[in-house]
Amino acid sequence: MDKNEDRRYPIGDVARRTGLAVSAVRFYSDEGIVRPAGTNSAGHRLYDLHTIAQLELIRTLRELGAGLEEIRRLLTGETELRYLLAEHLELVEQQGKDLLARRAVLRTLVRLEHPAEQAALLHKLVTMPDAERERLVDAFWSEVAADLPGDFGQRLATMRPTLSPDPTAAQLEAWIELADLLQDNDFRAEVREYLRAVHGEGPGVAMSAGPVQDMIHGPGAEIVEAMLAARRSGLAPEADHAQDLARRLSEQAGLPFGVQDSPECRLRLAEAFRMLGPMPPDLADPQYEATHGRYLALVAVINGTQPVPPLDEQEDLAGLSEWIAAALQASAVASQ
Repeated sequence: MDKNEDRRYPIGDVARRTGLAVSAVRFYSDEGIVRPAGTNSAGHRLYDLHTIAQLELIRTLRELGAGLEEIRRLLTGETELRYLLAEHLELVEQQGKDLLARRAVLRTLVRLEHPAEQAALLHKLVTMPDAERERLVDAFWSEVAADLPGDFGQRLATMRPTLSPDPTAAQLEAWIELADLLQDNDFRAEVREYLRAVHGEGPGVAMSAGPVQDMIHGPGAEIVEAMLAARRSGLAPEADHAQDLARRLSEQAGLPFGVQDSPECRLRLAEAFRMLGPMPPDLADPQYEATHGRYLALVAVINGTQPVPPLDEQEDLAGLSEWIAAALQASAVASQ
């Protein structure tokens, strides 16, 4: 056995060994967190190597932000070190995220030119932490999606704002505007009414069903993308490949409704696509742009993604719709 294991050290030596102040060592003893190994003839406290090791651990944990009660539970065996460290790791990671957000805010404020603008932006940011904005988004979708069928509201709610670690001034300003809108009772009511009218009644109910949405955003989108590529290549809608794509589109469109592909189904689908063609290129839905569209536009700015361009900037939507309709019609005629 190491002869040093039985040695006793006065409080001054313990302070030097652990890097703690004498008053701190005395405090931990008085609080019963560590116990002296004994006293000398003058009644002064003496500490052994085991106690010194405990004090070194206490110092490390205190520097990491652990509280006295947590340390007491650890030393008395009520908890394990790994659990305590895991709790503080989670806390430190959250603090790291908060610091990154503050750094982003400060960087943006430094780039702004006008002090008044800086002060106004800073006030809005510091009075609403990121965690509060997350709760606002949750509450917003919980309210506005209440009239929507099935899980369609949950699908819409997946479009959420996520601020980057180093956002631009435009992204921060979009955060502020979105936070203001999410708290606006009139805006929430208008979004709810718009979504209910479009997706919660009439044909919108069927189109909002899970299987239909899976088809639209899955196989259906892939086939339409292939049709767009075929049209761009100059392929005629009467070509065999175009007709094959039309047949596949009709098959996928019927699956959610339990309808098998047929020439008649392709003709009906062709008519639906032709109805998209005559829309004027500057057509816009003011209600959409003021409600759900405004939410999506702000989320696109915050997330740094490209929003869907307005119709007058899209690539000949009417021409694509007519090409798809012609391919569907040619395929239907060829199958009759």
